[in-house]
Amino acid sequence: MEAYKLFVRTNREFVQNLESLANAITWFLPERFSNSEIGPEAVYAFLGMVSAVNQHIVDTAPQGPVLPRHQEGFDISKVPWSLLVSILKDAEAVVEVASQHLFGQEGKWGFIAAMEAIKAMVRLVAFKESGFKMLLQGGEVVNEGKGLNANAEGSPQNSQFPRGLEGRAANALNKFGQNAKYNLGTYRPAPVVPAPKPTFSSIWHERGLHGRLYLIGEVIHVLRPVIYVLFIRKYGIKSWTPWLVSLAVDLTGITLVSHATSEGSKMRGRPYHLSDSEKDELKRRKNILALYILRDPFFTRYTRGRLEKVDKVLSPVPIVSFFTSKLVELLIGIQTRYTYTAGS
Repeated sequence: MEAYKLFVRTNREFVQNLESLANAITWFLPERFSNSEIGPEAVYAFLGMVSAVNQHIVDTAPQGPVLPRHQEGFDISKVPWSLLVSILKDAEAVVEVASQHLFGQEGKWGFIAAMEAIKAMVRLVAFKESGFKMLLQGGEVVNEGKGLNANAEGSPQNSQFPRGLEGRAANALNKFGQNAKYNLGTYRPAPVVPAPKPTFSSIWHERGLHGRLYLIGEVIHVLRPVIYVLFIRKYGIKSWTPWLVSLAVDLTGITLVSHATSEGSKMRGRPYHLSDSEKDELKRRKNILALYILRDPFFTRYTRGRLEKVDKVLSPVPIVSFFTSKLVELLIGIQTRYTYTAGS
């Protein structure tokens, strides 16, 4: 295993290019979207899992010399939650095809609901263990930002001095004294103590309305796929009820998080300051709302007809018609799979 890790870390670009090529080829396998063909979907899922494992190996590469580790007990904070979420997402695609093959279109939703519930539980635990940092790409990417600790007022070393000229003067004298002790060999730097991770209670009670909206919005975002699938089981995929409920839940989660992180908000309490990656995540959540046009009943009633009209108009055009027809074919095939349009 160590030899494989070394190979992946040493040949990172080659491995990534090979994965991309293999994934692209699977989209053109015969019967790619056939309900009776589990093989192509299993191959695609397996490649996705391998890619996730390889990325985890690259991300966890040691930065310095590797020291021998003592045998320790189970530590939940060491669980690679992002890797686990990625594997579950790939496995869900195989579960959908297999359950549809064995139990039919209506029978598959119970298995999909179970997978979404498992993913939601893993994401909620990951959310808690990260100190309630925003989940990036559904938890598949580790959030390296400071999270709610980014709002801490000053470092422990300088927080004892007031702001302004007096504060800067006192701070300068303090540094002068430290330098003098260092030169005399008597200075011992204070140990760096990491800030404690925020708890649900501290955010809920100390952050005011900002903190509460942020927590509720993130939890809603995690639970939305479960709610959607449960409504599909009850009303059917052709009903507008699951589609509208899911859209409403999505918009509610995005709105709550946006208000909680808004700098110009007049609500009481300190807003949650987003890092660049978290700002990109909020944009991503808004952008994937476009997937609703690929979900039934909207797709069957509106989108499919428009796609077929475009394909018919461009059919006389050489070369362009080939790519257009292939694109339409892929979109129609993708729409038949819940896992490709779920946005979860």
